[in-house]
Amino acid sequence: MGNRSGVLELAVLGLLHEAPMHGYELRKRVNAQFGWGRVLSFGSLYPCLKAMLRNGLISADAGTPDGRRQKIVYTITADGKDHFAQAMHDAGPSAWEDDTFGVRFSFFGRTDPATRLRILEGRRSRMEERLANFRAAMSRTAERVDAYTLELQRHGLESAEREVRWLNELIDGERNRQRPPEEHSPPVTPPN
Repeated sequence: MGNRSGVLELAVLGLLHEAPMHGYELRKRVNAQFGWGRVLSFGSLYPCLKAMLRNGLISADAGTPDGRRQKIVYTITADGKDHFAQAMHDAGPSAWEDDTFGVRFSFFGRTDPATRLRILEGRRSRMEERLANFRAAMSRTAERVDAYTLELQRHGLESAEREVRWLNELIDGERNRQRPPEEHSPPVTPPN
């Protein structure tokens, strides 16, 4: 699921899991919900939809006419739901990569708690590696780069630090939700 087309497939299946949609609506939702660096083109979306149709993950029905032509409405199939569930259970390294993590995170409500925790911990580990690399690069190049390059490095460092803090909070929250109820409540002191 690490390549862009696999991530797009996961995003489309997740959105169609919510409701059937036509291509324009899917494109709009993918761009808005996942905020990818560049706008998703129809040239990327439609080949993905065609492959998903061939693989039986989605079905296509002519919807109601819209002006000059009918819109094709895409719906997730039972096989598509199974494929989506299996993909959401995968907690391997591709699940915490930059392109995949945001899509996976947006559908965390459909992911079991243990898998969510493994993905969050993997993402944190990846970001801590990135943070160490930023720090090492900055210490090696601080004297040799101009102010703008140094500022860009500082921005990368601060972004990685912020994401590690955020991930730590999410991991703590997941662990607290997974504890038995008696561990959540403070001890009760008997009245005097």
